[in-house]
Amino acid sequence: MNSATRFIVGIVLVGLLAVAATPVASAKRGDVLTVGSCTESATSKIKLSEENGRIEVEFEVDQNRTGVSWSVAIRHRGQVVRRLVRVTRGPSGSFEARVVVPNGPGADRIAATAIRRGETCTAAAGF
Repeated sequence: MNSATRFIVGIVLVGLLAVAATPVASAKRGDVLTVGSCTESATSKIKLSEENGRIEVEFEVDQNRTGVSWSVAIRHRGQVVRRLVRVTRGPSGSFEARVVVPNGPGADRIAATAIRRGETCTAAAGF
């Protein structure tokens, strides 16, 4: 293998590792933690955990500003299972929406969306 080929292979491997490591991190054993995205400066993440044979969903949005209302929808297998209104609280200017959904057979896909005037945050994960 010549040096140009080694260089290209190295760049590809570094890129693959960066992509693989970025969106998903592990909280405690068995939990799934995924970083979401927002259209403005807020951040979002979703955590899925096993809870007595069901799935606990924790969706968090951090805006760094308190007192802001967000409309939240949580979907399980494409169906809205909960609609909520949450208000960011101090000290970090964030909110959390928590629901528990059935853990059906096969893969469960859970997505959450939070909307406020001028900004939308989303996060999704599989369990």
